[in-house]
Amino acid sequence: MKIQNLLAAAAGISLVGTTMLSCGGQQQTMQGGAPQIKVQTLELGSSDLNNVYPATIKGKTDIDVRPLVSGFITKVHVDEGQKVSKGQTLFTLDQVQYQAAVDQALAAVNAAKTAVNSAQLTADNKQRLFEKNIISQYENQLAQNDLATAKAALAQAQAALTTAQKNLSYTVVTAPSDGFVGQIPNREGSLASPSMVPALTTVSDNSDVYAYFSLTEKDILNLADNGATTLQQRIQSMPEVQLKLSDGSIYPESGKVATVSGVIDNATGASSVRALFKNNNGMLRSGSTGQVLFPNQRDSVILIPQKATFELQDRKFVYVVTDSNTVVSRPIEIDPMNDGKSYIVIQGLKPGEKIAIEGVGTQLRDGLTINPVESIVEQAQQDAAAQAMTAAQ
Repeated sequence: MKIQNLLAAAAGISLVGTTMLSCGGQQQTMQGGAPQIKVQTLELGSSDLNNVYPATIKGKTDIDVRPLVSGFITKVHVDEGQKVSKGQTLFTLDQVQYQAAVDQALAAVNAAKTAVNSAQLTADNKQRLFEKNIISQYENQLAQNDLATAKAALAQAQAALTTAQKNLSYTVVTAPSDGFVGQIPNREGSLASPSMVPALTTVSDNSDVYAYFSLTEKDILNLADNGATTLQQRIQSMPEVQLKLSDGSIYPESGKVATVSGVIDNATGASSVRALFKNNNGMLRSGSTGQVLFPNQRDSVILIPQKATFELQDRKFVYVVTDSNTVVSRPIEIDPMNDGKSYIVIQGLKPGEKIAIEGVGTQLRDGLTINPVESIVEQAQQDAAAQAMTAAQ
């Protein structure tokens, strides 16, 4: 019996569909073949749109690692992307010539010390003889001058030794901070020097990251409420922001606007802004891109889909549906803030009006008569199918 009921219901659905199609065809003929177009009745509501700003992500510190002395790289102790600690060895340069310089400087220091000791003995002896009036003051003074010269030579030798030891220590290149190792363009056997264009590598401290983006001069004036409050006070009271990653996902940690540059670039008319995000899991890397999302809650606004608009001479238009189901283009003003899907209408539309939300730019034109009702046939078939399934159960 259930199978027979289903067959009967299906036959009924087919009959209803055929009948409605016939009626629909007659109706469209009466209306001159008016196309069915989806419409939206405008209402006041709240908006949770976000201001979206393209951003570049950088580590808290991005330090180029360059050698302070020249030499061939004898060993690379780390690999790209490796996490390192401050002071950890990254590269070792050839130490032979620098070790030889240390040995030579050390020998010079020892020789200078011997010369000082000899000059000291001579000066002491001359002083005793002078005190006994055995030698002249001139001869005694010469001995004192020789001692001073020997001490100066010792100091010079010790300075040379310090320089040589420093240069030797520079052959071991260490990490300037905690972070992650960047690209390593030069490997063992390559010549490294302080003047080399590419750095040995870059160490990025990614425990916190900065998202850099730009605000226009108008945005900055709006932030300061045209002077009603200071920019710093406005920054401190700003809500937390979100970071939309390049794959479209939202970074789980919220961020906070940290600074706004005090200079507006004359070339771009914008000022650089920096938002700080925690990066405890190391997910964000320096050099990545994304979008900073500023929350902007608005109440009692008209929200329309962007696909319902078209642009003509830098102005936005929509097709308003009249009482006679004809569409008429109308210019509107929108809020510059948008999320890429919807617009907030500032002027040009009122609650209760209807606008077309499909066919813009393809089917619609001024004065076109449309059928703003959803497909009756599809709705009837869906209702009949639902009733048939309920009866079968």
